[in-house]
Amino acid sequence: MKTTIAAIVVGLLATSAAAQFGPPPAPFDPNAPVPKLANGKPDLTGSWQGGGLITGSGIPGVQVGDMFRRCTPFQTKNCMEWTNQSEDWVFMSTSRLGQNQPMYKPEHWNKIIELDQWTNKYDPVGSCMPLGLPRQGPPARIFQTDTDITMIYPGGRDGAGGYAEFRMVRIDGKPHDSRPNNYSFYGYTVGRWEGDTLVLDSKGFTDETWLARGGWFHSDEMRVIEKFTRVGNQMTYDVTVEDPVVLLKPWVMPTITMRLMGGNTIVGERGSCTDQEQKEASSQFRH
Repeated sequence: MKTTIAAIVVGLLATSAAAQFGPPPAPFDPNAPVPKLANGKPDLTGSWQGGGLITGSGIPGVQVGDMFRRCTPFQTKNCMEWTNQSEDWVFMSTSRLGQNQPMYKPEHWNKIIELDQWTNKYDPVGSCMPLGLPRQGPPARIFQTDTDITMIYPGGRDGAGGYAEFRMVRIDGKPHDSRPNNYSFYGYTVGRWEGDTLVLDSKGFTDETWLARGGWFHSDEMRVIEKFTRVGNQMTYDVTVEDPVVLLKPWVMPTITMRLMGGNTIVGERGSCTDQEQKEASSQFRH
């Protein structure tokens, strides 16, 4: 029965994804023409399918990142990485089971363990807040001009958690101004070009969000540097997280490969959400 239900859920997710994102992208072609902006820089405009997510759900049977957990002799022959990680409801998470993890200062280890074991109580993904950077992952659709970029993000990026969001960033090569007065989920971002790579540098974050599942919190001193590099019909998305308050060293996240879609991705508006006494949870539930 459990296998049947899982198959139905996976089928529904696949159907929904196909309806939202259209047909799968063409194979990688490094020689595919790259449109240029008026200033000669690569135009990143288009609908992009991420080859992997920073955290959360993935496709059954397909490894995400460097995550691995072996099946035991007592599990069925259909056991695979995706189902095995969910058998005891340790939700599929590259952040929790992958080898590339942020290195926290020792004085924060106990806090991380507590947050991870009580994710139903503390994980912001259970609230109505945006996932924020870097947890939101790469955008699904981009509109770009010589002087700015607009990025649209779909909902459900972290195991059906999170909502559709958007960002608009100037690309003028100017550095950050003095420390922003307002803290936000996606930070105060400035854009510049390094050759043909677009670099978005963000700071001024609220500390209410997490980097990913597993209790990976951050301080309001966090800084996130994103790099978009397009080659043919493919684009790589690289992220480095700096947080001198809680991390021993910058965390260089796994590269995500994005493939140009054949059609236009339509992202629905942010859904309705109501918090239901999440902070009052008394039963421990790790997800």
